Amino acid sequence: MRTMNLDAYLSDPVILLGLLAFLFILLSLPITFWKVSDKASSPISRFLISLANFALASQLIFRWFQSGHFPISNLYESLCFLTWGFTLIQLLIERVIPSAFVQAILTPISLISIAFASFVLPDELKAASPLVPALRSSWLVMHVSVIMCSYAALILGSLLSLAVLISSKGQELQLRGSSMGVGDFREKGSRNKLIGNLEDLTPVAFSSSEKIDNLSYRTISFGFLLLTFGLISGAVWANEAWGSWWSWDPKETWAFISWLVYAAYLHTRLSRGWQGRRPALISIVGLFVILICYIGVNLLGIGLHSYGWFL
Repeated sequence: MRTMNLDAYLSDPVILLGLLAFLFILLSLPITFWKVSDKASSPISRFLISLANFALASQLIFRWFQSGHFPISNLYESLCFLTWGFTLIQLLIERVIPSAFVQAILTPISLISIAFASFVLPDELKAASPLVPALRSSWLVMHVSVIMCSYAALILGSLLSLAVLISSKGQELQLRGSSMGVGDFREKGSRNKLIGNLEDLTPVAFSSSEKIDNLSYRTISFGFLLLTFGLISGAVWANEAWGSWWSWDPKETWAFISWLVYAAYLHTRLSRGWQGRRPALISIVGLFVILICYIGVNLLGIGLHSYGWFL
């Protein structure tokens, strides 16, 4: 078993900042779980996640100056950037729904991501490395940052769908975040009558599960738009670098499969026959596809987009 070289960790500010981020997220996790029984999220946990986000942002900026290029040259930097995206989007989500249950669902993925980067990856994948000629392009910052942010949004949106399935067990679930939902108002006394007077309208009381479902829908929609832009910018960059818009590289193929799965999810939100929990199940399928696209392809070391590890 590989032992940790403590001196090497402490002498490299990039690695040290990653460890600090791990520590902040680790400290927030038990507080988050302890507050699950409460309706409101923990401000202490939010503060710790904010510190982790700041530590990761500082780490990425420092590595950028250290290496001279956007910090995405290896799997370690990629995972740190992804964790930064997780913590940032989680903080934005908690501004909309300050729920301890949402905190408990979203926080572990950030901890797993930064822990994998800090303690599992070999040392050679943590060191800054020069970019290959094809990656020395202004497209690098735009394409990779958009794709990584799309992964973060889609993964967290899918985890919110998982939260919907857990929190709505045994309850009726009405989709609110689609054109086929009941909307923001309902008629007093009867929901099936034709509404003839605006005075008879009252605000709909959303359940906790329906609020989370609506937020999941919005988060996935945002991630889907970023993924779409990322695929288009990647195709333009590929044509500039290799003379081909699309080469069916494993990463490209799985990214396109991810796009299809989440496109299917968004389509089901517009279908009356797909009300209830079934769209959430599709988004969970999308979660596994995204993980294969990002982690699976990278760890197997195949294709032009892989950082490599096993092969």
